[in-house]
Amino acid sequence: MKTAITEMFGIEHPIIQGGMHYVGFAEMAAAVSNAGGLGIITGLTQGTPEKLAKEIARCKDMTDKPFGVNLTILPTLTPPDYPGLVKAVIDGGVKVVETAGRNPVELLPPLKDAGIKVIHKCTSVRHSLKAQDIGCDAVSVDGFECGGHPGEDDIPNFILLPRAADELDIPFVSSGGMADGRSLVASLAMGAQGMNMGTRFIATKEAPVHQNVKDAIVAASELDTRLVMRPLRNTERVLANAAVDRLLEKEKELGDAITIQDVLPEVAGVYPSIMMEGDMDKGAWSCGMVAGLIKDVPTCKELIDGIMEEAEAILARMNGMVAVREAAAA
Repeated sequence: MKTAITEMFGIEHPIIQGGMHYVGFAEMAAAVSNAGGLGIITGLTQGTPEKLAKEIARCKDMTDKPFGVNLTILPTLTPPDYPGLVKAVIDGGVKVVETAGRNPVELLPPLKDAGIKVIHKCTSVRHSLKAQDIGCDAVSVDGFECGGHPGEDDIPNFILLPRAADELDIPFVSSGGMADGRSLVASLAMGAQGMNMGTRFIATKEAPVHQNVKDAIVAASELDTRLVMRPLRNTERVLANAAVDRLLEKEKELGDAITIQDVLPEVAGVYPSIMMEGDMDKGAWSCGMVAGLIKDVPTCKELIDGIMEEAEAILARMNGMVAVREAAAA
């Protein structure tokens, strides 16, 4: 299947694995890319330019297909060495960067000068238009269903994607609630040129996370995520657990007086224990509502091949419906 996204990134299938903290290692990115999608290494998980350079080199040893690097721009007192991370990306020969968080305008000049394509994650049409205006090549439009940070507008993809299609001139992919061939066909119908999946890729054999994490996603329903940090306007969709219950109780008790310091025990530095060691109640971790659609742990190739087969079958069935209608009208 060819779309503007497959042509832009040089991939076989219009499926992207979004950057995910302590998930987007070389093993994950290479498996997705080898299966015909676009795998993404998570830059901030590596932390330093030196470690990112090594991870890029490891990924190149595992695949000769295109892959990208996620650079998330966060508000912090001690920001990462973004210029150094960008240099590692350029020196490593990476051709795609997924940016997220704050406006990536300061990162764009060196990336564009190096011929790197930039896709920015956006949770609203206005942010998508801003990304287009500053020179991003594509955007990932994240609906309210998504794991992680869905923004503060609470707009689901059945509204957000057609709105993006009405406004944008650059191609975009859907993100949030994407799991299978139905997701892909629906995304294409609403104007997207592909789809981005996060939670779905965690539940794959190659995902370098503890089996407890994969089991938790498979066991979860669409009712098992929670929205935390809403009073701080830093909303995050996470899987329900004991730590999340504590966090929500703090929000209820403290109300508008809550500060980031109050929630640090549940959100700061918890990912290694969860993703690497399988301590599922250690803290809050991002998970999308799409968990309700995830019932197995396939390989990345099995997953992507299955998505494409299902999508093509749906499109063939729909084309058949049109043909029958046209024949009846003739």
